[in-house]
Amino acid sequence: MAPKQKTPHGSRNPDLIRGIGKFSRSKMYHKRGLWAIKAKNGGVFPRHDKKPAEAPAAVKPPKFYPADDVKKPLVNKRKAKPTKLRASITPGTVLIILAGRFKGKRVVFLKQLTSGLLLVTGPFKINGVPLRRVNQSYVIATSTKVDVAEVSVEKFDDKYFSKQVEKKKKKGEGEFFEAEKEEKNQLPQDKKDDQKAIDAALIKSIEAVHDLKSYLGARFSLKAGMKPHELVF
Repeated sequence: MAPKQKTPHGSRNPDLIRGIGKFSRSKMYHKRGLWAIKAKNGGVFPRHDKKPAEAPAAVKPPKFYPADDVKKPLVNKRKAKPTKLRASITPGTVLIILAGRFKGKRVVFLKQLTSGLLLVTGPFKINGVPLRRVNQSYVIATSTKVDVAEVSVEKFDDKYFSKQVEKKKKKGEGEFFEAEKEEKNQLPQDKKDDQKAIDAALIKSIEAVHDLKSYLGARFSLKAGMKPHELVF
């Protein structure tokens, strides 16, 4: 049996021309019977409450997982071991710095700090090297020694060399550059006094040895034909 053909639904307000209907707005109000619905509900159109949202079903686990997992820090179970000091480096040993700002300078070793770094000084009055920390991998130990029995280095530790971070106020462009120039090369007075005290004790011992002062003031360098592995420092 062939299905019945459905007749297309025609509009209740057919267009006379495009955009203009045959019946007016008030005519369609009566034609559709909206007045009866309004009268039945006390002069207002009925409102239907929204259906309550259904509880979401249990979330299924994803079928695929991301390739990159959340990175977790690895637990370091290794116990920190103190850095072993080379046998050739003892308090008072003159060292040659091989890298950095003071490359080629001769300095006096004072003590090893907790971090494993070496506390050395020029002294500053002789060759311009202040109290500073140096890694023993970047120094050559010489056979020359300085008497450091009268030098007190108990107050010097790694915390002594840490930089103090201060909060800076916002300034204008001109004030910023002026303040920057003033802040450069400024050292606290207490550190200047510490350097003078160390230098005074060291220079007293250095001047007691002939030519030791000029030796510390001279910069180390290699000349053509010199073989470093055959030199005796």
